[in-house]
Amino acid sequence: MTISILAYDEKTGRYGGAATTGSLCVGGWVLRGDAESGMSASQGSLPSTMWGTETLALMKSGLSARDAVERVTGADSGRGQRQLATLDPTGGTASFTGADSIQAAGARSADKVIVTGNLLSSEDVLQAMLDGFLAAEGAFDLRLLAALDAAAAAGGDSRGLLSAALLIVGRDMAPLTLRVDHSATPLADLRALHQRATSGDYADWAVMVPTLDDPERATPYGAKTDQPV
Repeated sequence: MTISILAYDEKTGRYGGAATTGSLCVGGWVLRGDAESGMSASQGSLPSTMWGTETLALMKSGLSARDAVERVTGADSGRGQRQLATLDPTGGTASFTGADSIQAAGARSADKVIVTGNLLSSEDVLQAMLDGFLAAEGAFDLRLLAALDAAAAAGGDSRGLLSAALLIVGRDMAPLTLRVDHSATPLADLRALHQRATSGDYADWAVMVPTLDDPERATPYGAKTDQPV
């Protein structure tokens, strides 16, 4: 099972995605994002990472989410095994679920947010994830984490979950890319990692690196930073 969510936050102007699965390394396989392109989630029984990167390039060139999905999926003879969701820079969404996707599989969407999943315990998981995001309060990234929790609580995957990921991109920030690639408790571990990455010395350092809005930003001489990457 892979279930993912992509969303645009009008309050901050940022794009975000979160995903979890009963297999390894969901973040590396599924989520792609760029503050000038939007977000994509490419998944399925035989996912194509090329779908994810190609849709970002097409949306950056001006294609809508829907047109990008049609362009990428229509040219792939193996599309029956794959699933794709996209979120374009205007907040438009689109998805594709291949005919051979392992059931339950499908997508749900609302304004500027889309959820997709396959090998789900039931289609109720999709709605639960969407509702969990829409009902959550607080920061954008925390709402995405709440959506993952809601999906798991609704049944998720009978195999259990092994990995989870969160990706936030924006013109005013360095990308927040968090991945738990293998764990018996990936959602709890992702929350713990998020807490570490958004507080303390690491968070203080992260606001000093270049961004799209300030590409020449540099740490002032003598400023405290002991978290180089």
